[in-house]
Amino acid sequence: MIDGVVIKKLVKHCDDRGYFVEIVRDDDKLLKKFGQSSFTITYPGVIKAFHYHKKQDDLWFVATGNAQVVLHDLRKKSKTHGETQVIYAGENDPCVILIPVGVAHGYKVLGNKPVGLFYHVTESYNAKKPDELRIPWDDKKINFDWETKFR
Repeated sequence: MIDGVVIKKLVKHCDDRGYFVEIVRDDDKLLKKFGQSSFTITYPGVIKAFHYHKKQDDLWFVATGNAQVVLHDLRKKSKTHGETQVIYAGENDPCVILIPVGVAHGYKVLGNKPVGLFYHVTESYNAKKPDELRIPWDDKKINFDWETKFR
C-alpha cells in the first residue's frame, strides 16, 4: 500500500426498493478541505492514465461499472517512493480511494459496462493554471502492464 493512500470500504443499506450508501462524510476526515466534485463516464476498455497533482488530493468513487485503479508514488521523500499499487473498485467492490498529492493515478475500465467515476478534490480546477501533470499510460519508469491476465 502506498503511504498516505486511504481506502474506505462502503456499506450498502439494502431493502426492497434498492439501496443507499454514504460516500463521503465530513467526519471521515479524508479531505483537508473541499474544492470541487466532478463526475465522468469512461467507456469499456479505455485506459485513462497517468496524471498527478502538486497541490490537490483526489478522492475517487467508482459508482458504476468496474475499474482497475493504478497508483504510483512519485514523492521523493515518501517511504513508498517508486511503488505501484493496484485497487479494483466499482459495483463489485464499492470503496472510496484517497489519492494524495504527488501520487500518479489512472485507471482501466474492466468488463462491458462504462465506468461512472465521481471525484472530489481539495482544489477547484483552474483552466489558466491547471494542477495536472501528465505521464503517458505506458511510461517506462512506471512500467505497468495493463493487460488482463487470463488465469
